[in-house]
Amino acid sequence: MNKSIQQKGAHVTTRRLLDMKQNGEKISMLTAYDYTMARILDRAGVDVLLVGDSASNVFSGHSTTLPITIEEMIYHAKAVVRGVHAESGRAMVVTDMPFMSYQLSGEEALRNAGKIMKEHECDAVKLEGGRVIADTVKRITDVGIPVMGHLGLMPQSIYKYGSYRVRAQEEREAEQLLEDAKILEQAGAFAIVLEKIPSALAAQVTKSLTIPTIGIGAGVACDGQVLVINDILGLNREFHPRFVRQYADLNTVIEQAAKQYVGDVRKGDFPSVDESY
Repeated sequence: MNKSIQQKGAHVTTRRLLDMKQNGEKISMLTAYDYTMARILDRAGVDVLLVGDSASNVFSGHSTTLPITIEEMIYHAKAVVRGVHAESGRAMVVTDMPFMSYQLSGEEALRNAGKIMKEHECDAVKLEGGRVIADTVKRITDVGIPVMGHLGLMPQSIYKYGSYRVRAQEEREAEQLLEDAKILEQAGAFAIVLEKIPSALAAQVTKSLTIPTIGIGAGVACDGQVLVINDILGLNREFHPRFVRQYADLNTVIEQAAKQYVGDVRKGDFPSVDESY
């Protein structure tokens, strides 16, 4: 473990998340993609920072998560880890393995997971999928790399689904998801994200596992919750899913600040004498 983390105190680990589940303490998780935001979120006490492949959408402007590369994920992850280390060093940093970085073979998945861990000292990786990737999860965890799973709506499979509708509403898919969660736990996953599934099913999955569940559009019974930071800050006016609670309207705040700056520059009001050398 990084010495700066040891000196600054209670770094969140896989063991800590398990203890939180057992003690009934809710886990907070948010996405982060850069140094400045990581510092702020770590200072705020967020338990887990997810360097999400959602950077493909909110950072790079793609319509899906599929285009982002492993090199781009590592770039974002390095910045986030530096930000956490610059503050309390408390938050766990989990990095998404992007599309096609783990699906081809267990050997390639292990190599890419190792590349992510070695190049920016994050705490864990996250993979989407159930029984199909169970052997891959086991292979990665067997060498000491913690893996967070992801079930329900899996953005990397969006072309297969054809829509972003709620998953596992039908009994057969719900039963499969419950089985997949147990399979991932047996394969060594330390936690599982449950995205956009019925609350009752999420509660059932959470109760059936000894490892924590992290919900996003999956109800309050999950052991924790995760949202995209851009969504809770109101930075994107076009995206308002039901499961997002907007805690600020920074889109308006930033636009107004920029307009005021433009006006001050055009009028010659900036810089002032006190702001000049």
